Amino acid sequence: MSFVQILFAVSTLFCASALAAFGVTESSSAYVVDAGSSNSLSITISRSSCDITSILYRGEELQYKSQGTHLSSGLGTATVTSEIIEDQYAKITCNTATLTHYIVVRSGDSNVYMATHTTEEPEIGELRFIARIDAAKLPLEYPFGDVSTTAGSSSTVEGSDVFVVDGETRSKFYSSERFIDDKVHCVYRNGTDPVRACMVLPDPAYEASSGGPFFRDINTNNGGAFNALYFYMNSNHAQTEAFRQGLHGPYAMTFSRSVTPEIDSINMDFFSSLDIKDYVPSSGRGTVAGTLSSVDSAFQKVVHWYNDANQYWAYTASNGDFTSPRMRRGIYDMKAYQGEFVVATGSGIKVTAGQTTTQQIASNVGARNTIWQIGDWDGQPTGFRNADKQLRMHPSDSRMESWDGLTYTVGTSTLNDVPMAMIKSVNSMTIEFTLDSSQTGAATLRIGTTLAYSNGRPQAKVNSFTGPSPAAPAKIDSRGFTRGAYRGNGKVYDVAIPASTLVAGTNTITIDCISGNPAADFLGPSFILDAIELFQ
Repeated sequence: MSFVQILFAVSTLFCASALAAFGVTESSSAYVVDAGSSNSLSITISRSSCDITSILYRGEELQYKSQGTHLSSGLGTATVTSEIIEDQYAKITCNTATLTHYIVVRSGDSNVYMATHTTEEPEIGELRFIARIDAAKLPLEYPFGDVSTTAGSSSTVEGSDVFVVDGETRSKFYSSERFIDDKVHCVYRNGTDPVRACMVLPDPAYEASSGGPFFRDINTNNGGAFNALYFYMNSNHAQTEAFRQGLHGPYAMTFSRSVTPEIDSINMDFFSSLDIKDYVPSSGRGTVAGTLSSVDSAFQKVVHWYNDANQYWAYTASNGDFTSPRMRRGIYDMKAYQGEFVVATGSGIKVTAGQTTTQQIASNVGARNTIWQIGDWDGQPTGFRNADKQLRMHPSDSRMESWDGLTYTVGTSTLNDVPMAMIKSVNSMTIEFTLDSSQTGAATLRIGTTLAYSNGRPQAKVNSFTGPSPAAPAKIDSRGFTRGAYRGNGKVYDVAIPASTLVAGTNTITIDCISGNPAADFLGPSFILDAIELFQ
């Protein structure tokens, strides 16, 4: 390469990164917002629809050109206005009859800050922000890799959202992460010119969402033409509670080079000066602090506060101490969990602005005379067969182990001998165990489930005794098991075993999935196991 060519290349790179003037340029059809940052960022926003139609980062167009970046599937029409606040914040406000969406660019950085206020759920039944990034520019997904990259698929195995790529099942649903852990997810490229576009979700981004700390939803999906970067605020994907309305966020879409942003690096306290509908600054919030006790130290411990308007959660320290995020004032209900299994509940927890409410919580799981137990009471199918794969692939995937029910022999079998799900017409479960004469009285068989589909629930037969057919669980009107969800309402079934049923020596229990609905392989009635216990 000649000196002139080198000089031209250097000057071109400099121009792509050169500091531009902060501000908003207005035309009849769009607002162009320039961040004035050293790693230059400018975005173009349609004045008629609120769609982001261009994302220029370091002089490179990242926006997919055939569709916009927007809320839901696009607002269609909106009233869009622009203003500059304190000479350092460009604020775009998009209004419809039921929604106000804010897009904010701060002078000197390379982030797009947003918040979304709703009074009704969109007609499509989900509230999401979706950035459509040109997949040729940023093809990779973080943190779970290509499990949700559906580009290049050869067929589908379920509906129109689970695909086969190079013999592996892929789906946008397999990019999910629990809300409590979902802080940063990205689309990106590596190489000599790396770029990352990330969704950053610091507290209280999820406070007006629904589902609780363990709900999960779509985060990324490279479908070929564009790589979708999502923030799902509400959806009916294994929905467990009513949608909340109000202010969702703030949240941020960040642009950077090779480093994934740390959650603590994004501070959005400046939203207090932007006149955002229903925004409550840290100074107007309170906290809850205390200790969760009587929970086995082997389990992760979580405390969860919620009411009709908001939800919050916190991990405890190893000794059970906790402090909540900064919460809106109000009266809250509470659940405490070992893993994801509820061990305590409460109500009437009052949060006052500027104050800390003290709350002491003790597990209400009582001691039992356990004869044997299969799995942990952690609200998850931990350790059961295929539980390590189900979040990131379809049950029909060739990488899955057989779903056939096996015989579990207490004392010698492993958890992997128990499929994580019981599916009508596909499998059942047999448990063999030996008792001595002191253990042959009346007993209780407890079967814990985390998610049920199509009225699936367990029915047990103990030796010659057939347990009752339990009532159908609360309906979740959504697939779950086949698209990476294992958590629903959770339900524990107790089977009272009469005296004289159990015998000294070998005993057998069979568990089947029953339902009033027809079987249909993996899409038929099913339930996912948490744990099984026999106690007196």
